Amino acid sequence: MTALHLPVPLDPGLLRLGVDLRRAGVEPSRAVDDWHHVRHGVWVPSAHWAELAPGQRHAAVVHAANLVRRPGHDRVVAAWSAAAVWGMPRVEDWPSCVGVLSHSRRASRSGGLCPVVGGDTEPVTVQGLSVTPPARTVVDLARTGTLESAVAAADHALRNGLCTVADLSAEVAAVAPRVAGRRTAALVRDLADPGSMSAGESLSRVQMYLLGLPRPRLQVPYTDDRGLIGYTDFGWAGVAGEFDGRVKYRVPEGADPETAAQVLWEEKQREDRLRRQARVVRWVWSVALDRPALGRLLGSVGIRPERRSTWFDLGASVS
Repeated sequence: MTALHLPVPLDPGLLRLGVDLRRAGVEPSRAVDDWHHVRHGVWVPSAHWAELAPGQRHAAVVHAANLVRRPGHDRVVAAWSAAAVWGMPRVEDWPSCVGVLSHSRRASRSGGLCPVVGGDTEPVTVQGLSVTPPARTVVDLARTGTLESAVAAADHALRNGLCTVADLSAEVAAVAPRVAGRRTAALVRDLADPGSMSAGESLSRVQMYLLGLPRPRLQVPYTDDRGLIGYTDFGWAGVAGEFDGRVKYRVPEGADPETAAQVLWEEKQREDRLRRQARVVRWVWSVALDRPALGRLLGSVGIRPERRSTWFDLGASVS
């Protein structure tokens, strides 16, 4: 099972207006080793920027845009930008522009802002920003982006209690029948599962669905006469699947040789015990992103396409 690492919200207090820095006698453009330019007029200490994850960096851009907005020009952060603020993961690279809710199909990108056309919503205030609610954010991602990132966001939202399946269903129902992306939004609602513990697991599961493979169980416990061996990310009859399994073999940073050896020994013991219970298959990001490659890998252990998909049959999901 992939370790769960909850995203740490960006601290907007790290951001500094260039005008304030200059008043204090600091010219950030001449101290690029000390200050990173987030967007026009806004800077952040370079040391902090280097530590931020990609989603946090996009959230920094969102907060920076809010800092320099003109008075009276209120906006609601939407889609991928709302996802970054909520701490939702993304499979693809984060866009450079900030997604904002728009009611006009004629709206165009300007000033680093990208319109996300959609109906009215009751925004939520998060760290001083007006943001679309989590379920609405997921549906907007499904309507305007990829299935993979929308499912990753939905899984995260359900797993962390940001919204419920009922919330997702209500947001899907609110999308007019002829609006582009409504079917994808409904599919995301049906695929969403709090049992996926990372974006890589969500991506893998979407690929399995698109490949027509049997729906796996998630976070499957394995035991033997010694007790619990552990949980695997995916499970089918006689087969255990794990995304990015190599992470389990990482030794804690700064560990002494004795601790490192103990970690590796325990992991080898776990692996040996698990392989006595099931055929084990592991894959990493490059394979998860390559649908045919993942299909070949799973096919090598007997997981092959079904004649008819049973993913949404009653009781098919047993995570």
